[in-house]
Amino acid sequence: MEEYDVIVVGAGHAGSEAAAAAANMGAKTLLITMDMTKIAQMSCNPAMGGIAKGQIVREIDALGGYSGIVSDRSSIQFRMLNKSKGPAMWSPRAQCDRIKFSIFWREELENIRNLDFWQDSVVKVLIKREKAVGVETKMGVKIYGNEIILTTGTFMNGLIHIGSKRAEGGRISEPRSTGLSEQMKELGFRVGRMKTGTPARLDGRSIDFSKFVEQKEDPESGQFSYMPVKGKKLKRRSCYIVYTNPEVHQVLVQSLDESPLFNGTIQSIGPRYCPSIEDKIVTFADKGKHQLFLEPEGEYTNEYYLNGFSSSLPWKAQWDAMRRIPGFEKVKIFRPGYAIEYDYFDPTQLSRTLETKIIKDLYFAGQINGTTGYEEAAAQGIMAGINAALKVMEREPFVLKRDEAYTGVLIDDLILKGVNEPYRMFTSRAEYRMLLRQDNADYRLTEKGYKLGLVKEERYKRMVEKYNKRDEILKMIEEYSVSPDQINDLLEKKETSRLRQKVKLKDVLLRPQVTLKELLKNIDTVRDKIEEDEIINQDELISAIEIAIKYGGYINREKMMADKLKRLENLKLRKNIEYTKMKSLSTEARQKLDKIRPATIAEASRISGVSPSDISVLLIHMGR
Repeated sequence: MEEYDVIVVGAGHAGSEAAAAAANMGAKTLLITMDMTKIAQMSCNPAMGGIAKGQIVREIDALGGYSGIVSDRSSIQFRMLNKSKGPAMWSPRAQCDRIKFSIFWREELENIRNLDFWQDSVVKVLIKREKAVGVETKMGVKIYGNEIILTTGTFMNGLIHIGSKRAEGGRISEPRSTGLSEQMKELGFRVGRMKTGTPARLDGRSIDFSKFVEQKEDPESGQFSYMPVKGKKLKRRSCYIVYTNPEVHQVLVQSLDESPLFNGTIQSIGPRYCPSIEDKIVTFADKGKHQLFLEPEGEYTNEYYLNGFSSSLPWKAQWDAMRRIPGFEKVKIFRPGYAIEYDYFDPTQLSRTLETKIIKDLYFAGQINGTTGYEEAAAQGIMAGINAALKVMEREPFVLKRDEAYTGVLIDDLILKGVNEPYRMFTSRAEYRMLLRQDNADYRLTEKGYKLGLVKEERYKRMVEKYNKRDEILKMIEEYSVSPDQINDLLEKKETSRLRQKVKLKDVLLRPQVTLKELLKNIDTVRDKIEEDEIINQDELISAIEIAIKYGGYINREKMMADKLKRLENLKLRKNIEYTKMKSLSTEARQKLDKIRPATIAEASRISGVSPSDISVLLIHMGR
């Protein structure tokens, strides 16, 4: 077989983004998957985004990735979460058609030049002089490439549990992959074991929806991508809020001795923030109910996903418990929930580009690094794909800092702190979340994507025009004086004090009770200026203007903090420092620094167990 610049193993969310990025940057790329019909398969719930995850999808889109575009094409419901809080917390989420999501992803990939496909299972990475040079497949085919990216998800030595029944597999009814874990372990990689789970799939024809709280999409709908959605929108579907009760819990408690989570069969660690239903009733034994979400699997299907009820209990116990929930008295299941154990590699063995420190030209991305979630996987995938292509081209690596993107926070956390449970992104993990809002991902990252060759001219110009227009209108609002007779009726209606004389429009907009959209109804000059450009999304523009005015103080303060800390990022540490011989460091700091080998003082300061006094010792060692 011909030689490739980049070979991507696995076509999940990480692999699909990695292959697309590398190929779109001009690298001759091969994507290897065990099943061409399962590209970017939504193994768990059929949704993209959510708290902090929605910000990541926007970032991928701003860089020129496909997760946002495919989510919008397959969306059957769109909501903006946390709207009652400040804009740093707003998080977009889309319910998607599971089948169409995979179909649309394949369609996008098949239309990328430089991208080839091979359906097979990789059993070995070909290595020469501590450098990855290709892969060998189950069919015995050897394929050579300059850069190799492993994105194996939950398939490496995957083991499925349903009560006492166990089956080898990466997903239900799909074979696991073997060989890679064993090889990596021999090469010196630290291999661990993690666990995740998924709920039963239910037959909507057997459910009484009148007993649930309906959850419709936002009236104004919305989308992830900064570009218009291709084609016609899919039929909109509602989700439903459901609750367990003490009777449900009693059935579950009686079956705990059959749960592999509690009888010692499963030894690996599951996700703390997405626990199984049996974990919930044990950890929160004092709670009489738990909230669940009933979510449609597609535009027209009767199949539903019961979010929050993942389980490894025997199928009969799951079914008996569900039938105690009002509305599920006659429920039928298409298949039970299950737990799955799989291998992962300690991510502290990676550099910031996601290239491994042990073997050159070998990259890991996705759940192989101990993360959970489609969005976290996709973000790692696009970064690995970008950096693999850049290395082939002998260009400088591409790294995002913590004040530039949630993607930067994610990778920084993984390589410096490692994981002891499946890693999930939250807004609380980002110290600069006012800078990393979902609404400004294009402002932060589109120019970077343009310079990489991932973002096309049309999109880049669109972004530049939007923010030029924002700044123009901001200046207008700062200079425009509004009279009492223009807006006093609105102010009275909003229960805020009336004007007695002319004031600057900006001062009125600083009032928390008043929104720009409401003010524009009374101020033709500013409204006409916003509406004169039909290409720019007016809702996006209005939101950008309002956030810049109402939260400008907070944003500027965070920028100052980030700029101060950037000085530490410029203080580079030598690769050959013998930390174990530096007796002034604490024992834990010596061990952690020797294991992780941070590149800068700033990275060293973020390692768990390295104290400020340890940083002082390093600065003295550097002559600072």
